[in-house]
Amino acid sequence: MNTVLPDFEINTPLRKSHFLAQLAHESGGLKYVEENLNYSAQGLRSVFGKYFKTMEIAEEYARKPEKIANRVYANRMGNGDEQSGDGWRYRGRGLIQLTGKSNYQRFSEDYSIDCVNNPDLLLDPKIALISACWFWKKNKINTYADADDIHLVTKRINGGNNGILHRQHYLESFKRVYDLLGKTSA
Repeated sequence: MNTVLPDFEINTPLRKSHFLAQLAHESGGLKYVEENLNYSAQGLRSVFGKYFKTMEIAEEYARKPEKIANRVYANRMGNGDEQSGDGWRYRGRGLIQLTGKSNYQRFSEDYSIDCVNNPDLLLDPKIALISACWFWKKNKINTYADADDIHLVTKRINGGNNGILHRQHYLESFKRVYDLLGKTSA
């Protein structure tokens, strides 16, 4: 991180705190670099209700991660329809869970890493980190981190306020770390 973060201007204690808080939430405490889509029917209705309007539909997809991804990511983010398999192929990977064919293509073009044809390259720890930094910079998230606005940072990462309390907990923890370290670089 010491060599990668500065290349993306994630270079102040506040920016690092926000970045690391988001990574920690998105990756389950820096344990996972691949989206877990193994939802129960009830979980599908709760998290992806607009795609699973009835319990009957949700039950048809429950505990079938590939089928779930193909439905919830169909016809958006550059993905084809549900039958194309793009939802599963371009599911969230990396430390910020890069999702959708369009993001995979843009990242691949910017870094000459062919994640479009080899999506699992984003599971490599270094590429997982670089893709997270790339997404952060591409979406100008430092602006919101500098304003210490966790709601806008989270919205840029995830489209809403999913897990905001968990993200806030991580943010407070990282802010304490940087205060204890005299605001030195990570």
